[in-house]
Amino acid sequence: MTDVPVEETFSGMPQRLYRASPSKLLAWLDCPRRYRMQYLDHPRPSARPRRAHTSVGVATHNVLRDFWDLAPAERTPGAVERLVRQSWIDVGFRDPDQSARWRDRTTRRVTEYLRGIDRDRQPLGVERTVSLRTETVAVTGRLDRLDDRDGELVVVDYKTGRARLTDDDARTSLPMALYAVAVARMFRRPCERVELHHVPTGEVLAHQHTPETLARKIAEAESIASDLRRADAGYADLGVGSPSFGPQVSPICAWCDFRAYCPEGQRMGPEKSDWAGLEPDSPHV
Repeated sequence: MTDVPVEETFSGMPQRLYRASPSKLLAWLDCPRRYRMQYLDHPRPSARPRRAHTSVGVATHNVLRDFWDLAPAERTPGAVERLVRQSWIDVGFRDPDQSARWRDRTTRRVTEYLRGIDRDRQPLGVERTVSLRTETVAVTGRLDRLDDRDGELVVVDYKTGRARLTDDDARTSLPMALYAVAVARMFRRPCERVELHHVPTGEVLAHQHTPETLARKIAEAESIASDLRRADAGYADLGVGSPSFGPQVSPICAWCDFRAYCPEGQRMGPEKSDWAGLEPDSPHV
């Protein structure tokens, strides 16, 4: 029997969904070269060691996850201090003194943040994996917290960096909009409010979506996925020689985990220290 080309055998079949996470979609927008190294290259280039601000962020998220496993009577400042010590990641800091100082600072910040919320209202979900499917893309991600506030579903995302945020950051966030749509479909209830909770300041930056704005965010995700489908196909044919993966040079290059493999990124200036996301590089801070 003569072999039939796969393309002919399956002609007319629907295109398979492109599978991605919100982080994968955003990585492409930030820099196609970083996307290639992070998601396509095999073996993947070794990423630089974790920075201190990432250690703080991961520990903070872990504490705010484990806090809700405690019985309401156990949700005390002492419990927060214990959870921080258990979750602390001592990587990327200038020295042990800086690590200890930031562990104490993180304990205070998380404690103050939790004092500002209703600790007796159990979230509907904590670090919950949610999925969204459209006709062309399947997006799966994990949201930090899902609240049910008197019948209103609210997507909450924790932020731990130095940068102050605005309501526009909540409005433009692609991951949070996709999570809201996914939650609404999973629970068959409206979910249009998204909130960024800036733990260092306790500020809550919020946006109330509409069906129209959420539809635009879905279209945005589908458009990015379409670009990624073409880029991935080009990589399959040409590998690193594909023209789709040029660098997107910007000040972010100073922080890039794959900077060592990108001459263009290295020319953007010196690399940031491991602790620059927390404090200036001066050893006298």
